[in-house]
Amino acid sequence: MSSNKTVLICIGTRPEAIKMAPVYFEFQKAGYNTKLCVTAQHRDLLDQVLQFFKIVPDFDFDLMTPNQSLNILSSRILNGIDALFLREQIDLVLVHGDTTTSSVIALAAFNRKIKIGHIEAGLRTYNRYSPFPEEMNRQLTGRLADYHFAPSEKAKQNLINEGVLEQNILVTGNTVIDALYTADTILNAGYESEMIAELNKNIDFTKKVILVTGHRRENFGLGFESICNALVELSQDDKIEIVFPVHLNPNVQEVVYKRLSNLNNVHLIAPLDYPTFIWLMKQSEIIISDSGGVQEEAPTFGVPVLVTRTVTERQEGVAAGCSVLVGTDQDLIVSKVKGILLNTKETIVKHNPYGDGNASRKIVGYFENRYDRA
Repeated sequence: MSSNKTVLICIGTRPEAIKMAPVYFEFQKAGYNTKLCVTAQHRDLLDQVLQFFKIVPDFDFDLMTPNQSLNILSSRILNGIDALFLREQIDLVLVHGDTTTSSVIALAAFNRKIKIGHIEAGLRTYNRYSPFPEEMNRQLTGRLADYHFAPSEKAKQNLINEGVLEQNILVTGNTVIDALYTADTILNAGYESEMIAELNKNIDFTKKVILVTGHRRENFGLGFESICNALVELSQDDKIEIVFPVHLNPNVQEVVYKRLSNLNNVHLIAPLDYPTFIWLMKQSEIIISDSGGVQEEAPTFGVPVLVTRTVTERQEGVAAGCSVLVGTDQDLIVSKVKGILLNTKETIVKHNPYGDGNASRKIVGYFENRYDRA
């Protein structure tokens, strides 16, 4: 692909922004006409990441509204991206992972016969409702994509089993590690923020810090209640500090604040910006989370993750001992936390199976090697 071609990178959520930022910079560095489109199916959290990496979108649909249905969101993304395709000459669309933004934009690009690259391709649970709607978003995008950038050999094999030609797959590692190294370099250079200062003021980091996050739809209701019950039980140990940046979704906030408010060593805080979250991750002994990104990031800092899901598409971490599936089982969560705290040597994460920080360069190199650059 020659450098005068236009590459459109599309994102809608904070995790996509983190994972696509290094890709955006690598395409720019290689001389491509690189454009960024944000649907903003998330708004504030997305903007925080863009500001940290000093990226200004070329196109912004600004679609976030409270509690909009997936179908309404999908229709608005489809209308917005199709109008953009009619106005602009786009040669390659790059989408990421498993969001509604990714699957709908891939569909729109396919309908306009625009080539599609899928970054973080091939992850599977093969349970269509877990995670919901992400599992089917990822599978649909995989069927539409022309080029597949798999984070691992396991993901590559999933794609081959589904009939994708091996020549159209490249194993790259995960771009989240590229972003993580960049962020950690900035933090180590003396990065300061009001959020970090506030955490240092309010949390006793001489204790065992447990970082908690949660947002998956399949855990709404009884699942989050059970997780909260586990945290109540763990909070009885005064050697533990629990820090829970509470997702903005009302289905999360209602349960969490009802069950966990007024516990001295449970700190319910607003969602953190990306660099502060990375900083807090490094201070933590254990992370309890349903986040895919956290499963990928935490091994770099040697922090084990208890995954509050019954299945995960990030099986490499489980196999390497970086993460443990605990679902929303109160007793299992509590027992695993206590086991890790008592047996730290047995839970040391020796390496990160998700990449070495060179994924973005490999993706750009794929196109440089595959197409005429004249």
